[in-house]
Amino acid sequence: MPRRLTGFTPSGDLHLGNYFGAIAPIIAQQSTTDTVVFISDLHALTLDHDPALVRQRTLEFATLLLAAGTDPESCLFLVQSHVPEHTELHYLLECTTGYGEAQRMIQFKEKSSRQQQVRMSLLTYPILMAADILLYDTDEVPVGEDQRQHVELARTVAQRFNTRYAPVFTVPTTVNPPVAARLMDLTSPTDKMSKSAASPGGALRLLDAPDVLRRKVMRAVTDADNTVAYEPDRKPGVSNLLAILAACTHGDPKELATRFNRYGELKEAVADAVVTTLTPVRDRYLRLSEDPGHVQKALRAGAERARDLATAKIRRAKEAIGLLPV
Repeated sequence: MPRRLTGFTPSGDLHLGNYFGAIAPIIAQQSTTDTVVFISDLHALTLDHDPALVRQRTLEFATLLLAAGTDPESCLFLVQSHVPEHTELHYLLECTTGYGEAQRMIQFKEKSSRQQQVRMSLLTYPILMAADILLYDTDEVPVGEDQRQHVELARTVAQRFNTRYAPVFTVPTTVNPPVAARLMDLTSPTDKMSKSAASPGGALRLLDAPDVLRRKVMRAVTDADNTVAYEPDRKPGVSNLLAILAACTHGDPKELATRFNRYGELKEAVADAVVTTLTPVRDRYLRLSEDPGHVQKALRAGAERARDLATAKIRRAKEAIGLLPV
């Protein structure tokens, strides 16, 4: 059974694209795939942040994942910082990674160009991501295009360590996320739906109330004419609405387009489908959030299980790289 790892950085708000691109596949596969799900809170520290908000979102993300159907009995479910072996392996892998390899990461170039003061952690976080992956002998990592380069770095570092020192690490492969992961911003349909959307109306957030979801859909940008057709290049607005409807109903966007004559009809159908999909998740979240101790207990249990795996891996890595055992 292959082991598959998915992480969620607690910055911004989880939205419908995250749900279909990452959360729904976890729920569907956790009983047949060896699954690791973690909240990568350390990655949230690479940019300027509010400490209280990072803690709040870490618990919020964990609660939402449980509300969506993540089963701590079927998968390994944890918070990254609760397992100190992540950072211990991070340093060992830094000793196996070249400065130029880290500096060439596209995300580092893009994010650092927007910062007056660039944190060292922004440069090295792809190596921490490699540690996240390699610590658990991960076989498969579902990632979008923006993270593919980081998994390639993890592969390179694992192969180098295995060759130079000892065969300690499983070399991971990337897995393409579902097409539904490419849901676009409702107010700017040529941009991907984002956890940190510039416009609050652009993302359908998992914790939005039903009336808010409906209002966002009804105000979504469409196109100049009133023809309903799935043509993403020529009609990005209406095509995005069809993609959302297809994701919610497990349909085909081109076939769905034939059912509507006007944008208003399409928007009503999309709003209904989105509300039907997300309201049960939000309702379960509200119930679970009344008992944060239950969520924290699940996270503690996950960290204990994770450390059983991680401690053995760190021991092997330290011995291979030349450190004296205790």
